[in-house]
Amino acid sequence: MDHAPQGAGAGRAPGVVYNSGKGRWVILATVLGSGMAMIDGTVVGIALPAIGRQFHASVASLQWVVTGYMLTLAALLLVGGVLGDQYGRRRVFSVGVVWFAVASAACAVAPDATVLIVTRILQGVGAALLVPGSLAIIEASFVPDDRGRAIGAWSGLGGIATAAGPLLGGYLISAASWRWIFVINVPLAVVVVVTAARHVPESREEGAPAGLDLSGAVLSVVLLAGLTYGLIEGPVVGWGAPAVLTMLVVGAVAGFAFVVVEGRAAEPLVPLSVFRYRQFTVTNASTLVVYAALSGALFLLPVELQVVNGYSALDAGVSLLPLTVVMLLLSPRSGRLASRIGPRLQMSVGPLVVGAGLALLARAPNDSSYFSGVLPGVLVLGLGLAITVAPLTATAMGAVEANRSGLASAVNNDVARVGGLIAVAVLPALAGIEGTAYLHPHALASGFRTAEFITAGWCAVGGLISALGIRNPAVAEPAPLRPPVECAHCALDSTPLATSAR
Repeated sequence: MDHAPQGAGAGRAPGVVYNSGKGRWVILATVLGSGMAMIDGTVVGIALPAIGRQFHASVASLQWVVTGYMLTLAALLLVGGVLGDQYGRRRVFSVGVVWFAVASAACAVAPDATVLIVTRILQGVGAALLVPGSLAIIEASFVPDDRGRAIGAWSGLGGIATAAGPLLGGYLISAASWRWIFVINVPLAVVVVVTAARHVPESREEGAPAGLDLSGAVLSVVLLAGLTYGLIEGPVVGWGAPAVLTMLVVGAVAGFAFVVVEGRAAEPLVPLSVFRYRQFTVTNASTLVVYAALSGALFLLPVELQVVNGYSALDAGVSLLPLTVVMLLLSPRSGRLASRIGPRLQMSVGPLVVGAGLALLARAPNDSSYFSGVLPGVLVLGLGLAITVAPLTATAMGAVEANRSGLASAVNNDVARVGGLIAVAVLPALAGIEGTAYLHPHALASGFRTAEFITAGWCAVGGLISALGIRNPAVAEPAPLRPPVECAHCALDSTPLATSAR
């Protein structure tokens, strides 16, 4: 199976020139489309205290607001890429944008937490359709000589959107209501759909399989849903509750069946053969742990800043801006360094630096000053991610055959999202944050400190996995700068390794 769910393939549309009006319209449509999904993932975290207060929601309900979106996005991300290859990338991308906008509008008018959770789940389906098509359209549309510049522009503008998202979201929440973070997606979607229809050429993957691995897709949804339900509801109603035990068993059975089905399918959603490469398997194991730590910590940080430190929603959004700036400035340099010395050192040390940043953030509840209590941890966290993300993503792509690099990157992206999904489900319970404890400053402060040290420990495990399992290539040559397929959390560029030990 050689389709590349998030990358280019054969069957490109007639070439678009970068320095042309059409080229700029293509970049605009893809950046705005993927930007909606990326911004939504960060802004909702800032809105959680306001949502919780309005709906009198428990921690479990807020977890579902976040994990419901992550669940369908992670489970259907590869499906979205395959559908784009088969039926047209522009068509599936546009369907995803419309779906996302309709679900966003439903989120905005949700009367209670239950309806909001359901609409967030539907929103994740739309994101799974539009996210893979964004970069695939760029790669398929532009002439070969301009493709690198177009991807660079897409990545850079996506980074700006990621940085601006919390600022815009924080402003809307503070000035109006949390509902406006969803309303704003509707006019953006209109611009994207109209622009795509007029200016984005259609493209498909020549020779893409006619069928879709529906069994694998369904099983992946059941697996993640069962696991998520059990991990979130277990601490609330008891691990021995029939519903919890049933869902955990259903998830486990679905996981076993997924492995069996994917091993036998003629065109599997996830070819298990890619995990025979040691470098690829180790990279994804490290990704799972490190991104679990990052997602879990960033789920709680905006809530802590608002409830314990008294920040407004806008202040909470601004407080994380240095993290994105550090990554945008240093990630390309990190990629170039990894292409010269190999990925092992950075993938081993980087997670330790990330963990140190998370441990520093544990001081935030004790220090009301942003510059002494929050900023040091944010800067160290950004440095650690800059060290780690570029070589990690590039190693995942370089660990398999070149014609499967798009698939490898998509799988790595999905693994990062699954790690985040599991962490958000389990971390509050591990840290002792249950019920409405997040609305009480003292209880939240204690739980937040515990959570940061737990996630710091997870990062140390991720670094150890890389130190023991990653191998540097025997001969490494500098590779040309080229941003990888979308990072799991930020639109940042990094440099794929020229070669990679398998």
